[in-house]
Amino acid sequence: MKMAFFLRTGRLGLLFLCLCLLPGSQACFAQAGSDEVTPEVQQLYSEARAAQEQGDTATAIAKYREMIRLAPGLAPAFNNLGMLYFNSGDYSNAAPVLERGLKLNARMTTAQTMLGLCYYELGENQKAEPLLERAVAATPSDGKLQLSLDHVLLALGKNDEAIRRLNEYLKVSPKDQQAWYLLGKTYLQLSEVALGKVNQIDPNSYVAHEVAGEIDESMHNYDGALVEFRKAVELAPQEPGTHLRLANVYWVMGKWESAQQEFRAELAHAPGDCVARWKLANSMMQSNAPNDEILKPLNEAITQCPQLMQARVDRAHVLINLKQPKEALPDLLLAQKANPGEPSIHFFLASVYRAQGDQEQARQELHTYAELQKAASAAVAEQANEAITLKSAAH
Repeated sequence: MKMAFFLRTGRLGLLFLCLCLLPGSQACFAQAGSDEVTPEVQQLYSEARAAQEQGDTATAIAKYREMIRLAPGLAPAFNNLGMLYFNSGDYSNAAPVLERGLKLNARMTTAQTMLGLCYYELGENQKAEPLLERAVAATPSDGKLQLSLDHVLLALGKNDEAIRRLNEYLKVSPKDQQAWYLLGKTYLQLSEVALGKVNQIDPNSYVAHEVAGEIDESMHNYDGALVEFRKAVELAPQEPGTHLRLANVYWVMGKWESAQQEFRAELAHAPGDCVARWKLANSMMQSNAPNDEILKPLNEAITQCPQLMQARVDRAHVLINLKQPKEALPDLLLAQKANPGEPSIHFFLASVYRAQGDQEQARQELHTYAELQKAASAAVAEQANEAITLKSAAH
């Protein structure tokens, strides 16, 4: 990330150099209020410019250093020498040169920006903050400057200010991936600190075990998650959410009987949880429970949460199994409108239309189902290939 930033700011420095060192630029030096622009200094400038145009940075630096020795009051020369050091990544040499130039002319905004970035690269965040704040205020759309300032603020412990600035920047630049990454990373670090406090207060509490279980679950370590969530249930069996977390892991693992038991236990303490009620019914479906028994929790889940489309698709499936395709159609049409790219909806619609004698509509739905399944399979294959490529590159 710093390299990308370096290239961007390097162009800023080069722009300033071009402004000051074009032919006839002796006037620029004269405007600095200096009588030091002697023919020798002008000759050194010409040689420095020629060296830089040829990509000979070392010679250009040497020429500017000699210019500064002969004309120590020439602020633009300090700016340009500082820029050469900066663009070379030599921040420790760039910083003092830029500081000297700004003492001569504090209005060199490009020098201020480069100096702020030098301080940032050198880890001198206290010095970097005011300079980068001014730079961001002058060019608020520059994401690289904004990210550098945010890094500085985070290093100084000013998390709230960094988050505020990032959110404001992302409102006007919503496609800046680096900004989203930094914001997410910041929130993650804050969450880690907060979760760490949970363990400090009581590492044996049910909350601490829930935190550990959720971390294991996020890493797909389901066996570890089961251990932690079971401990949470043992410590707080009446607490809403403890049985649900355990039930969800069983559900993901396909342990349908255990999932049903925990979903029922959760609903005993949180009867209004429509997702738990739907997942209970789904677990019953997977374990081949009687369709009329499955229908009851599905009806209750949809009554509580009419927008829960997964429950509507499952209810339609059950109604089709019960030879009630007409009753299944409204649920499927609602689910299709909400998620037209879900293949299973079109498969069930084909079954309904076929049962109603509409063979053409059934054929169209089966065609849509096949196309969506094909696209889904291709996407899975592409993800697998990308994973293999990344793994090979890592080795």
